[in-house]
Amino acid sequence: MTAVTGEAVGRAITAGAEALLRRRRADGVFGDDPPASVLGTAGAVAALHAADPVGSADLVDAGVGWLLRQQHDDGGWGGVAGAPSEVVPTAVAIAALALSAPVRGAEAVAAGRVRLAAVGGVDTITDRAISLLCRQLLTMAGLTAEAGRLRRLPLEIVLVDRVRRRRLSFRTAPFIGLALMQADLLPAGRLRRATLGRARPVAVRLLRSIYDHEGRTGALSEDPWPAALVLLGLARSGQAPDIAEAVVGWLRRAVRPDGSWDAVTNLDLTRSAYAMTGLNAAGYAADPRLRATRDFFHATQQPAAFEVLGVPPGGWSYSNVGGWPVTLESAEILSALAGCPDADTDEVLRSGLNWLIGRQDSRGSWSLWVRDTQLANDGPCPAITGQAILALHDAGHPDDHPALARAAAWLLTRAAPDGTFENLWYRDHTSGTAVVVTALSRVGHARHEVVRRAARWLRDTQLADGSWGPGDGTAGSVEETAWAVQGLLATGDPQDGQAADRGVAWLVAAAGPDGGWPAARVCNYIRHHMRYPNAVITQALALRALGEHRRAAAGRPDGAPGAVAR
Repeated sequence: MTAVTGEAVGRAITAGAEALLRRRRADGVFGDDPPASVLGTAGAVAALHAADPVGSADLVDAGVGWLLRQQHDDGGWGGVAGAPSEVVPTAVAIAALALSAPVRGAEAVAAGRVRLAAVGGVDTITDRAISLLCRQLLTMAGLTAEAGRLRRLPLEIVLVDRVRRRRLSFRTAPFIGLALMQADLLPAGRLRRATLGRARPVAVRLLRSIYDHEGRTGALSEDPWPAALVLLGLARSGQAPDIAEAVVGWLRRAVRPDGSWDAVTNLDLTRSAYAMTGLNAAGYAADPRLRATRDFFHATQQPAAFEVLGVPPGGWSYSNVGGWPVTLESAEILSALAGCPDADTDEVLRSGLNWLIGRQDSRGSWSLWVRDTQLANDGPCPAITGQAILALHDAGHPDDHPALARAAAWLLTRAAPDGTFENLWYRDHTSGTAVVVTALSRVGHARHEVVRRAARWLRDTQLADGSWGPGDGTAGSVEETAWAVQGLLATGDPQDGQAADRGVAWLVAAAGPDGGWPAARVCNYIRHHMRYPNAVITQALALRALGEHRRAAAGRPDGAPGAVAR
């Protein structure tokens, strides 16, 4: 690929930044038009049919129609509109249609059952909790041949907060919903009825704690899928009718005009955090258009603890001030605030950094929600740990700061045999590997053999056109190319820099006429089973990569990024 000029990179940055800024609302939030979700829609249809069959008949009818239109010719469904057929959404869709539209959906259910059997059924789902969830919905729908044996959920785990947090973490609410559903699916004996009698009120109090934290909106994490699972459990068990009514109301407010629901309805903080770090790297940190975004971050720092997961105040959620506080978005927001002109006097930044340090696992890593979690999908996560390192580094913490030193030591032990690192919430393995290479290089480990091996893997998996995909030969994406470019630039190695140059040339060529870049499905919703695109993250990552490249080139008289030492 022909080398790209500095002028071309500059033009791509300007056009891309203005395209991203056009997504900014007056309140500073960066918006998006996310794809509709089969899981969210199927869950909402089944839950509304169970909880409010008369009052929500219009929503159920429209949702069923949308699901029928989304079925592929092979009989399956993808997780989001436009995705190929996948096991989890296919299982959930046929269960929802069998429950809520047995006559109208009969033909679609039959075709879906054939497709599900052809790909191995729910036995192929590697996430045990998601496998059980699909089995339970299929059992409720009378599709026992597809469901197989249903395992009883130990609702009694809610009686011990510490165990529940570490074992269930962010899945607490849907777990409770599923466990409550089992009341009539798996009748209990006398002893079990006694233990459930103790556990059920505690479980409902946990749901009520979430409900109160969110301002009694009924949003239950601003995600139609887990909200629907909770609503199904409440409807079938008769528990907490006021919460059930609020969830019904929220689902009505959240429905899209075409009768579908999003994967996650509100990612305002996620999008805005990435947008600001991308624009900061592109040279827009002092742009007055970003002041409202900084103010949005200040206004949405969590003022109260999130007791269900044992998270103290001071962090951020992915949605709003009443959301569930998470490490990933908090770290990204802190990096964004650290790049603002008034960072030195920003007390919100200072308190957020202290919160982040306090959320570090005892082993040195960071997880998404719960410290020292035992839930694989929560952590510990190398990529999130890398993001936390970058946030502290961006805010001026020295390389030998205890939190940074412990995190780096942990990361240096977490590489896979091929040199890669995991990323729980984005497609493996380019994203996680690149984030860790960037983070470790920034805090003085660029020459460590673990980092060198990871960088070699990035170079070796670069595609012939200069882009990166997940590392398995799949076509390249803007997001993974941008991550890889940042990682390779951070090492300061000339060979890495040459590979980064080719990636930058590909990014410049991939930009559209409006200055934006096409989004790929790299954001994990259910790891290994369902992903979705986020267009704002795509634009922000591309800008960050191009901005880093321009800054690296400016550091050398010959303008050669590959020779820039970090």
